[in-house]
Amino acid sequence: MRIEAVTAYPLSFSIPTEHQVKLGIGNTVKRDAVLVEVETDIGITGWGEAHAARAVTAIAELINTTLRQLVVGMDGRDIDAVWEKIYRMQLASHGAGAAAAIGLSGIDLALWDIRGKELGQPLYQLLGGTAKSIPAYAGGISLGFQALPELISETDKLISAGFSALKLRLGDSPQRDIERVQAVRKHVGDAISIMSDVNTAYNLPQIAEIMPILDEAKIAWLEEPFPAHDYKSYVAARALGRTPLAAGENHYTRFEFERLKDDGAITIWQPDLSKTGGISEGLRIAKMAAGIGTTIHPHTSVTSLNMSASIQFLCAINNAGYFEADCSTFNPFRNELCSPGYTDIGDGTVRPLNAPGLGIEVNESLLAKYVAIPGPGYV
Repeated sequence: MRIEAVTAYPLSFSIPTEHQVKLGIGNTVKRDAVLVEVETDIGITGWGEAHAARAVTAIAELINTTLRQLVVGMDGRDIDAVWEKIYRMQLASHGAGAAAAIGLSGIDLALWDIRGKELGQPLYQLLGGTAKSIPAYAGGISLGFQALPELISETDKLISAGFSALKLRLGDSPQRDIERVQAVRKHVGDAISIMSDVNTAYNLPQIAEIMPILDEAKIAWLEEPFPAHDYKSYVAARALGRTPLAAGENHYTRFEFERLKDDGAITIWQPDLSKTGGISEGLRIAKMAAGIGTTIHPHTSVTSLNMSASIQFLCAINNAGYFEADCSTFNPFRNELCSPGYTDIGDGTVRPLNAPGLGIEVNESLLAKYVAIPGPGYV
């Protein structure tokens, strides 16, 4: 089976004002994705998702030119060989760095989709796993910097939907963040798990200010207080309290996770299969994490392709943690462009699809509707 064509589609949608959410990185005004289509000479087509990296057309251009030329003609069944060629030519030497890892991720997902379709097996089965219920937390672009009554109301809706875990957005100001954490914890009691995500908005003194409150509120983790490469701050923050530190969505390939393993400060690992090197590299990262007793909680991207891959991946590893459910109130890439990525049990857990490969149908007639929109997604 030979790879005949690779096509990346840069896509965007604007977010209506009433659905915009303010986070530590700004107010969400649009969302982007890159869908990757891989065609083979036996008539099987696979789909993957590459993260847009806030440069949606640039990622698509890299895939449609350099990465495509590297892999067309290769054996589509030899996924490791495809991975290694892109790594060697685009990451190991004079390549496009993180952009190459992201493009590689989309191609890798599509190749696993093809392999599953060829064999008539869902991804989790290909990976040696079994279908099982995976605990989910309410995440995505939700629970932002709104006023406390609105935040409580949104929290109640998520709990009513069956979630027993949710993620609060921090990075506004320490004082306002403390008020939100205390108000939500008081409202929901101890039965609900609360995670927190700063979106890299704080410095070390600000984390020192809020950490005692997070400890008191029994917050499950403090996610990305600093940029991914600020290793020294993560090590220093580890000594400030008991709340575990989480990161990984902006770490690329197993080699960056090796630094996390060596430092020991970040104990919640969150690789994104559409960013870190795809399913193939996700498995290597999970194996590394298992060796040190660390759990994997994948970061979710924007379409059902990534969502399905993440759940099926969790069903195949022995150190699986939470699935991040996209609770954005407006996401046509999840609801229209792609078929649903999983079965929602309604009790705070999800189950994988049983269709071959990723099990996702892409509505190709909508690819022309969601033309890439230039400019930042957060303002």
